[in-house]
Amino acid sequence: MAAAAKGQSRDPHIPVLLDAILEACGPISGHWLDGTFGAGGYARGLLSAGAERVTGVDRDPAVFEMAAEWADEYGQRLVLVKGTFSDLDQYVDAPLDGVVLDLGVSSMQLDQAKRGFSFMGNGPLDMRMSQSGTSASDIVAEAEEELLADILYHYGEERASRRIARAIVAARKEAPITTTAALVAIVERCLPRPKPGHSHPATRTFQALRIAVNDEFGQLVEGLEAAERALKPGGWLAVVSFHSLEDRVVKRFFQERSGKSPGNSRYQPELRADAPRFQARNKAIPPSADEIAQNSRSRSANLRVGRRTDAPAGAVDRAKLGLPKLTMGER
Repeated sequence: MAAAAKGQSRDPHIPVLLDAILEACGPISGHWLDGTFGAGGYARGLLSAGAERVTGVDRDPAVFEMAAEWADEYGQRLVLVKGTFSDLDQYVDAPLDGVVLDLGVSSMQLDQAKRGFSFMGNGPLDMRMSQSGTSASDIVAEAEEELLADILYHYGEERASRRIARAIVAARKEAPITTTAALVAIVERCLPRPKPGHSHPATRTFQALRIAVNDEFGQLVEGLEAAERALKPGGWLAVVSFHSLEDRVVKRFFQERSGKSPGNSRYQPELRADAPRFQARNKAIPPSADEIAQNSRSRSANLRVGRRTDAPAGAVDRAKLGLPKLTMGER
């Protein structure tokens, strides 16, 4: 998810593409799991639409403090779990009717300068969704120049990755880079001033570091695999992504698991096709013009939806999912 796109709305309670999820997966019923609970927008939408129960999962401790103000009104229909959606199948004791994942960082996190996700205000260079473990400042301080360039290039699609990595290494020799403002200043010196309407020069750098800090691609693939294991036949998997790297992985997962992956070369032996684990539509669902007008953070969003078949869950060939790889020196 592009940070700028997801951060434009100041209201953390507006879930992106919720109406599209409810329409594509309707009628909503049974037990759903919201793997990126956040401010609870999807969970509340699902409960209002007819879900009997929702399990809300998030690794950010702050979301449970916020939910304490309203969660009790749903009683036992809403169960909250601190954890990662990569382990979602471990948080339920029976097959699920649906799973929804809203990828990337939330507006709620972006709006808190102390979390260090945003380049729009000054704060500690942190970016940890779980508020524990390796931070962005740790990576900036310790990673070798080639690895830094690799992170920026593969996770942020930053074409000036080498120039920015070189500048970071030079700057940290003079003083530690511990704030978002300090990193923004370094990146801005490496890139031309943006034209009106273009994204901030630090957008890609911040996206790349956030993905690295939170192992977002590892979490995504494991979460998709866990959803396949957890869903009952006929259960729905709905995934909202915000940048092309995420969407590519989700798209290829559904292609692979529904038997629609691109064909093999005629010079290669034909592979045995496994029974499809999902029925998935070919195209992503974008936000409507009305939704973009009401919630600008939805502009870059894509929704992909698949329905679980009765084929048993199986191993996923991750090499076919288009995951970015930190292969240093490849550029």
